[in-house]
Amino acid sequence: MTPTSATGEFRAARDFLLRHRTDLAAARDGFRWPRPRRFNWALDWFDVIARDNDRVALHLAREDGGQELTTFAEMSRRSARTANWLRSQGVAAGDRVLVMLGNQTELWEVALAAMKLRAVVIPATVLLGPADLADRVARGRVRHVIARSDDTAKFTDVPGAFTRIAVGDPVPGWSSYGDGRAAPADFVPDGETLADDPLMLYFTSGTTARPKLVEHTHVSYPVGHLTTMYWIGLRPGDVHLNISSPGWAKHAWSHLFAPWNAEATVFVHQYARFDAARLLAEMDAAGVTTFCAPPTVWRMLIQADLGALRTPPREVVAAGEPLNPEVIERVRRAWGVTVRDGFGQTETAVQVANSPGQPVKPGSMGRPAPGYRIVLLDPATGEPGATEGEIAVDLADRPVGIMAGYHGDPERTAAAMAGGYYRTGDIGSVDAEGDLTYVGRSDDVFKASDYKISPFELESALLEHEAVAEAAVVPAPDPLRLAVPKAYVVLAEGYAPGPDTAALLFAHSRSVLAPYKRVRRLEFAELPKTVSGKIRRVALREATAKGSTAEYREEDCR
Repeated sequence: MTPTSATGEFRAARDFLLRHRTDLAAARDGFRWPRPRRFNWALDWFDVIARDNDRVALHLAREDGGQELTTFAEMSRRSARTANWLRSQGVAAGDRVLVMLGNQTELWEVALAAMKLRAVVIPATVLLGPADLADRVARGRVRHVIARSDDTAKFTDVPGAFTRIAVGDPVPGWSSYGDGRAAPADFVPDGETLADDPLMLYFTSGTTARPKLVEHTHVSYPVGHLTTMYWIGLRPGDVHLNISSPGWAKHAWSHLFAPWNAEATVFVHQYARFDAARLLAEMDAAGVTTFCAPPTVWRMLIQADLGALRTPPREVVAAGEPLNPEVIERVRRAWGVTVRDGFGQTETAVQVANSPGQPVKPGSMGRPAPGYRIVLLDPATGEPGATEGEIAVDLADRPVGIMAGYHGDPERTAAAMAGGYYRTGDIGSVDAEGDLTYVGRSDDVFKASDYKISPFELESALLEHEAVAEAAVVPAPDPLRLAVPKAYVVLAEGYAPGPDTAALLFAHSRSVLAPYKRVRRLEFAELPKTVSGKIRRVALREATAKGSTAEYREEDCR
C-alpha cells in the first residue's frame, strides 16, 4: 500500500509517544491525537509497515509444542486473500460479521480482512452458548458468522438468515474458510473508509445488567490504542504477550492494535488449561519483552517459581481489575520489575495508567494518559473537582479513544456523555500529586454504619492471607448498621472450609482493617462469574439478601 497523509499523521503521533515513553509530563504536554477524516488501519497502517517486512508479526506457540510464525508481509497477503474471498461470499461494507474464533492465525487474518472490506466485526468468545449467540445475532443484526468448526452446532437453533463460514474441518451447510487460501493476494478496496465508519461492536461483560453493545469506529480503537501502546511501554521489535481471550475488548487492545501500532511481535501461547510453569517456559523460549495479564493470572503466577524465567520481561502490566499490592511486591522481588496498573474500559482505550519510568505509588493506578483530561465528579452535585467521585473524561477536546456510543441506545449514550463528560461509572480518588486510586464501581460501593466501603480495599486485605485464593465483598443487611461487609472466599490449596478457617480470616481482617471496615460475615463458595471471568457481584448481593445457612459471623468465631 502507498502511505497516505493519514498514515503520516498516525506515524508522527506514534513516534512522538515513543520518543517520550518515559517522560509522562512531556508526553501529556505535547501529544495531539491524529484526527484523519479518512483512515483504514489495515490498509493505511498495517499494509504499509508490512511491505517487504520479514519480521514476525504473529508467533503462536501451540499446545502440542509446535510453533507457528507469520511475518508482517505474509499476514498482509493472507488478510488480502481472506478479504477477497469473504467478498465473494457476500461480505460487504457495513455488514455485521460475528467472529467466534480462538487464539489462532485465522482470527488475525479475519480482523484485518474485515477492516479492509469495511465490514463491522462483532467479536464473540468461544465460551458463549446458543442463548447468548441468539441475543448477539439478533441485537447485532448479524449477516455473517465465522466460527470454529467445533462450535458450529451452537448455531443450529439460532434464528436468522446469516452466511455460515466454518474454520477447521468441513461442516455440512457451512462454507469452508480454507477455500479462501486460493483467492488472489491483491486487494482493491471498493470505497474510502471514513474515520467515523463503524468498525467493531462489542458486547460488554454484563456483570450487573444485560450486556451493552459498544460501538467503535475506524479511529476510536486503532488510533485510540496509541495510549495503550504508551502505557505498556511497547517499542518496535518487542515480543509482546497478552493473556486474554478473543471476544473481549482487552484482546483487541493488546493482541492487535497496541502491539502492531508499535510494530512489535504478538506472541500467543495456546493452551486448554492454564499452566503457570509452562507459560513461564514459553515466555523464556520466545524472548517475551513486554507482558500483560489480568490479576487472576498474576495471582496464579506467583504460586509458581517466578525465578524459573531466566530473562524477565522489560515491562509488565495488569488490567481488567486493580491488582493487589502483595502480588506487585512478589513480582518485584523475583523479576526486578514493577507491575503497572492501567485503567480503561470496553468503551475506551487506556484512560489512566502507571506509565514506564514513573514512580508507582502502592494502590494507585497512576495518572491520566496522554490525550486525556480526567476529572472526578462530586457524587452529590455532579460537578468536577472532587477528591473522590465518579471517574470521568472531559470531552471539551474529545479524546479519540472513546466509543461512538451504545449502539441502538441513544438514551444510554446521552446519559454516559451528559454535561460534557464521559462518565465511566467507576469511583476513584485523587491525591495532592494527581495520582488516582480506584475505589470501585459506583454500584459496588456501599455504606456500613454511615461509612463508605470499597469492596476492592477489603478484598485486597483478604488476599494478603495465604489461605485466600479469591475473594469478593458485598453488603449484607444488618439491623443496627444498615449493612456490614460480607466476604465470599475461595480457599487456596491446603485450606479447608470450616469454623477454624473462618476464625483465622476474621482475625486477619481485624488485624489489617479499620474497625468500621472489617469483614463481619463470611462464606466459603465459588464466585459466580461472567463468561469474561469478571465476578457477578449482583448475583452475590441477591444471594446475600436471601440469607444462607453456610454463613459464618464474626461474633461466633472468636
